[in-house]
Amino acid sequence: MTEGRPGAPRTAMIARLAMLAYALIIAGSFSFGALAAPHVPSSVLNLVRFLAAFLLMAALLRIVRGPLKVPVAPWRFLLLGGLMGAYFVLMFIALQLTDPVSTSAVFTLIPFMAAGFGFLLLGQRTHPVVLAGLMIAAAGALWVIFRGEIARLSAFHVSTGGVIFFIGCACQALYAPLVRLLSRGESVFEFTVWTLLGCTLCLLPFAIPQLAETDWAGLNWVVWGAIAYLVIFATAISFFLLQYASMHLPSAKVFPYAYLTPSFVIVLEAGLGHGLPSLAIVAGAALTVLGLLVILLGRD
Repeated sequence: MTEGRPGAPRTAMIARLAMLAYALIIAGSFSFGALAAPHVPSSVLNLVRFLAAFLLMAALLRIVRGPLKVPVAPWRFLLLGGLMGAYFVLMFIALQLTDPVSTSAVFTLIPFMAAGFGFLLLGQRTHPVVLAGLMIAAAGALWVIFRGEIARLSAFHVSTGGVIFFIGCACQALYAPLVRLLSRGESVFEFTVWTLLGCTLCLLPFAIPQLAETDWAGLNWVVWGAIAYLVIFATAISFFLLQYASMHLPSAKVFPYAYLTPSFVIVLEAGLGHGLPSLAIVAGAALTVLGLLVILLGRD
């Protein structure tokens, strides 16, 4: 645990800022990912982003630390990479069976599941104030997802795709406490590199059949730019930020920042000239921010 150590408040603050940056980066991935998705199959796109991010981070690590050494108990990174790979694979399978709104709604369960796994694996107890903040932030995120329309919310039902994505969300929720549990003293940089490799290896069987079918030569510079954003920011940097936060924050306080992603998407879309949202959606975004403020006030 970070708390109680010298410099703990500063470290925890850096971890919180890391997750704010994480939410902003993921928000940008929606816009850039939409540019690449029609031209590259999802399984191939995910394999490329994780493989390229691994090679990039491994090269940087070699420059900083020297030749790479096989880590102790490498199975840890296959497990962690498998969890993240499962999340992405199941997400895309779910999107083929249900709509994005339904999957987004299921996504709001991740912080609650992370809190549960944190208790089971690490004995982390979530303060009642933090739980209250989670519920407020989740309500705000749901309000944004359903565009502030009660009719959309009341029409929501759990489909087969929703169940599949729930399993994927459980994999991601389990990831945060496992990072702290499985750490053997590696730096965040090293941990990120080997986890990216583990994720790449786990995604490989799903992407190989479609690799040869992708018209790489026919991709324009806009698509390559989108892929570069996904590799550098939405994969390499976001993984680094997530690893750091997972090592220094309780599990219940890691993922709630992702609730800001819909709000950040709104701001980005408005900045791109795609129009402003309704006051109802802005109110939902404000509710999410309020929930996060409550979470910050709760004791770890």
